[in-house]
Amino acid sequence: MSQPPPDPAATPPIHLRAVSFGDPLRWLWRGLHDYLAHPAISLFYGVCFMAMGWTLLKVYEHAPAYTLAMSAGFLLMGPFLCMGLYQVSMRLERGQAPDFGDSLTAWDAHLGQMAIFGFVLLVLEMLWGRAAMVIFAVSFDGMPDLQGSLRALLDPEHLGFIVTYLGVGAVFAGLIFSVSVVSIPMMLDRQVDAITAGLASLRLVLAQPVVMVWWGLLITALVVVAMLPWFLGLLLLGPVVGHASWHAYRATIEPPAAP
Repeated sequence: MSQPPPDPAATPPIHLRAVSFGDPLRWLWRGLHDYLAHPAISLFYGVCFMAMGWTLLKVYEHAPAYTLAMSAGFLLMGPFLCMGLYQVSMRLERGQAPDFGDSLTAWDAHLGQMAIFGFVLLVLEMLWGRAAMVIFAVSFDGMPDLQGSLRALLDPEHLGFIVTYLGVGAVFAGLIFSVSVVSIPMMLDRQVDAITAGLASLRLVLAQPVVMVWWGLLITALVVVAMLPWFLGLLLLGPVVGHASWHAYRATIEPPAAP
């Protein structure tokens, strides 16, 4: 059942922890440990990641600008799909046995705040997709097909298009990453509203930009590698990154003080 929205005035202050450059690798290692602890549950979410990739390719195969932009839909859907993985990692952390049904309904008690946060991410994703369409429209005479789009990204003659497209993508991806990197596990773990969680996540990235950019680059590289063989790598790497994101939250945000 959905709980009443948290009162921001009653929310304890959120304190950040300092992390080192090597910590993201430790988060991934712990994520792999959680995956292997209950592989059946994690594999289910891996199948969901892979199916989402196949669906995106199928739906947008005739709209290459959206295909390339909506590949970033993993940044939008991924954190919400990962809630089940966060729930598994949280239970393992507490010495409890994870439950598949419990992981599927992890969002239920936080539905209102998750909906608000999801709407914000959706707006950002739509703006990103629209910006990509505009860049394609002013760069080409007519919209190229998927193969033409990929060739354009690799053709040095289209350097202006490449720089603009990747630059705009980096801005939107960085913004989405910054407001969501620890916000959703935070909402799952404690009673905070969507705005407070998003601002805390942004504050973390601004306070420790080197480590968090390194973490974002690691996630991006792993997802790209996992996508190359028909998204099959997401069966393993998708859940591992999801579990690791829980450990990133635990490592970077101080737990609330005991009453």
